[in-house]
Amino acid sequence: MDLRERVMADVDGGMGTKAAAQKYRVSEDWVRKLKRLRRETGSFAPRQQRVSHATKLDNDLPRLEQLVKERPDATLKELRAALGCEASVSCIWRALRRLQMTFKKKWSSPQSSNGPTCKPSAPSGKNCSLACP
Repeated sequence: MDLRERVMADVDGGMGTKAAAQKYRVSEDWVRKLKRLRRETGSFAPRQQRVSHATKLDNDLPRLEQLVKERPDATLKELRAALGCEASVSCIWRALRRLQMTFKKKWSSPQSSNGPTCKPSAPSGKNCSLACP
């Protein structure tokens, strides 16, 4: 707010938009927006931030949790299809995170016919996946 007050004091004192922007190292557009904000609202204070946590899945969270319990290996796309909603895959992911559910899938790719897909440098008795990059 201090910067806004100094910029507007100079503008009110007769300094031009470009000169004020250069003096305070801000964009000319920002100075114009301050002037417009004061003209329209009577104040150049920053607007209050609006925070909305509402999502398309708010009503479907219990159903989503149940689907994950029934089919823990379902992909995000499969969960979205099972819900029958228009939410994006990232929306499904955020909902699962909000529910504090893990959704890491099993490594289900077939074994390589050419040889091991994991480096054999894993220490004895350790999980092979720890040695993989």
